[in-house]
Amino acid sequence: MKTGLFSYPTPFTPPTTEEDELSFLRLARSRRVGATTFHRLLAEHGNAQAALAALPDVARAAGASGYAPCPLGVAEAELAAGRRAGAQLLLPGQPAYPTDLSEFSDAPPLLWALGDTTLLRRPRVALVGARNASSLGLRMAQRLAAELGKAEFTVISGLARGIDAAAHDAALPTGTIAVMAGGIDVIYPQENRALAAKIAQSGLRLSEVPPGVEPQARHFPQRNRIIAALSRATLVVEAAARSGSLLTARMALDYGRDVMAVPGHPMDARAAGCNMLIRDGATLIRGADDVLEALGPNVASATEAAPRAAASPPAPPAQAATPPAAPTQQTDLRGRLLALLGPAPTPEDAVIRDLGTDAATLSRALVTLEIEGEVIRHPGGLLSRG
Repeated sequence: MKTGLFSYPTPFTPPTTEEDELSFLRLARSRRVGATTFHRLLAEHGNAQAALAALPDVARAAGASGYAPCPLGVAEAELAAGRRAGAQLLLPGQPAYPTDLSEFSDAPPLLWALGDTTLLRRPRVALVGARNASSLGLRMAQRLAAELGKAEFTVISGLARGIDAAAHDAALPTGTIAVMAGGIDVIYPQENRALAAKIAQSGLRLSEVPPGVEPQARHFPQRNRIIAALSRATLVVEAAARSGSLLTARMALDYGRDVMAVPGHPMDARAAGCNMLIRDGATLIRGADDVLEALGPNVASATEAAPRAAASPPAPPAQAATPPAAPTQQTDLRGRLLALLGPAPTPEDAVIRDLGTDAATLSRALVTLEIEGEVIRHPGGLLSRG
């Protein structure tokens, strides 16, 4: 979902001081404030300090008693831990924050970066696949990563064993970005410690979670959405029929990115996911030339132009913001929305169609419901009951 769907009644003020950074951290780490709610509050109040001040009233209106935002000391401790790790904090509105992430309503409220942030200004492709990759799969990943690097693409992956590690290693000479599920200073799996150190020296490591946090199962889909959103295309080398790589590919499709896959033998379970993707319309890839042909000649100039554009959030729509719904309408919308949702994630676009409402009205309702814990947002624009 694009942030352009939201109205911006208050001009956005980019963070410029340490006090601003601490306010961003506190807002992002406050209980029940997910990425989409974070950006909605920021859009409504103009800056993190004002949004943070309004948060208790928002929670109270949603029926949450005794709500308190993230304490200042917690944010100060995270900022200090990131600096001890040698990492840089990237915030929306700052020049180093990737502008193509700002297209999406679930963009990370912040990123910890360790290494060369100029890699975020180059054209990027994701290369993902199986952890228990075959020898042929590893060699294919290495060849693709090396050749795409020579073609001036930055290769992005998730620092996992198997295909991810092979892609990072082959792309080290030309530039690679590792998006991490845990903290910027927490290497998982341990066998990739040496590789992670090399990436910090000549590439870039990124993390959305605080330093020192061990990766949990819920962190991997969050990581995958960043990989998909940062990349012009997601290439899957080997993947089982149910795997995190296929989740990344589906997220890439949700974000309007290209999905490509290397075919494999029908009897090899590690090729089942790739073959399914190709069957469903993904571009079949035999080598880097196929990737370059599919992306076209203008992808590099389009990507490199983004960091030179204004780093602030998208401009307000020309039309007036959608007026607030009357209380009875809000109550009716809330009931209908909760009735539509169940434990299985449902696409937000489908919910909008089923409710017969607009994205801005639904977004306002979701902010309240998410803070109440009634609704959970998932990567890729999916919603479920809390």
